[in-house]
Amino acid sequence: MRSLLFVPADSERKLDKSLASGADVVILDLEDSVAPQAKEAGRSLANSFLKQAKAAAGSQRFFVRINDLRCGLADADLEAVMDAGPDGIMLPKSESGRDLQDLHARLDVLEAACGLEDGATRILLVASETAASVFGLGTYGAKSDRLEGLAWGGEDLSADIGASTNRDGSGAFTEPFRLVRNLCLFAAVAAHAAPIDTVYTNFRDLEGLAGECRGAERDGFTAKLAIHPAQVPIINGIFTPSEEALARARRIVEAFAASGDQGVIGLEGEMLDRPHLKRALRTLERAGLSA
Repeated sequence: MRSLLFVPADSERKLDKSLASGADVVILDLEDSVAPQAKEAGRSLANSFLKQAKAAAGSQRFFVRINDLRCGLADADLEAVMDAGPDGIMLPKSESGRDLQDLHARLDVLEAACGLEDGATRILLVASETAASVFGLGTYGAKSDRLEGLAWGGEDLSADIGASTNRDGSGAFTEPFRLVRNLCLFAAVAAHAAPIDTVYTNFRDLEGLAGECRGAERDGFTAKLAIHPAQVPIINGIFTPSEEALARARRIVEAFAASGDQGVIGLEGEMLDRPHLKRALRTLERAGLSA
C-alpha cells in the first residue's frame, strides 16, 4: 500500500476514472467531498460501484471513508455499503483508541448480518483532525486487529485550532502541523499500522508533491493520500523501494545470516548492527519480498 486516492462517492465519472489511476487503494469518500444533500445518492452509488469493482477482482483495493462517529451519519454510511463487501473502512476525525474499538464492534455486527467473513473489513484512521485527537495518538495499540493504517490530516485540524494556514510561504508545514505529523508517524508504528502521509492539496504542483513524498518516505512513512489521479504515479514511484535500496537490503540480510546472526557485522567498510538489519527487512517487506 503506497497510494490511497480519494474519490467522491457521488461522482460516477470520477469513480470510473479511479479504476485506471494505478492507485493501490481507492477510497470512496462519503465525508468531506459529498454535500449533505448528496449523501444518500453517494451511498447508493458507492454500493453499486463496490459490487462491480469487487467482481472485477483486480489488484486494487476499495475502502469507504464514512462520516465521523459523532455527527450521526456513520451508521447510515456503514449500513449502505457493507453488503457490498468493501476491503475496508476509513474513519475520519478519530480521537482515540476508543473510536477504533467502537468502529470494530460495529463492523463485527454488520459483517455477521451481511454474511461476510469475520474480520475481513480492515480499518484506516485519520487520527489528527481535531485538537483533542492529538492527545489520543498513543492509545491505538492493541485495540483492534483490523487496524491497517493511520493517517494524519492538516486541513480539518487547521480549522479546529483556528490557524489561518497550515503551510508557510515556502509550502512547508508550519510548526504545529509538523509536530502532529511526527506524532502520527510514531503513533502508527507503535500501533503496528502503516504510517500514511497526508494529502498534498496543490494537485497541479507535481514537483512540490514529489519533494514532499521524498521527505515523508525518508522519515518513515510508507504511503501517501492523493486527491487527484495525476498524483498517483509520483507517489507510487517514490514509495516503491528502488532497485539500489533492495540490493543493499539483500546484502545486509545475507551478511547477517552468513555471520551466524551476530549482533554487529562489517559490510563494505561500514559497521552495521541490529537496527540496520531491521531496516533492511522492512525495505524488503515493503517490496513484497521475503528475506
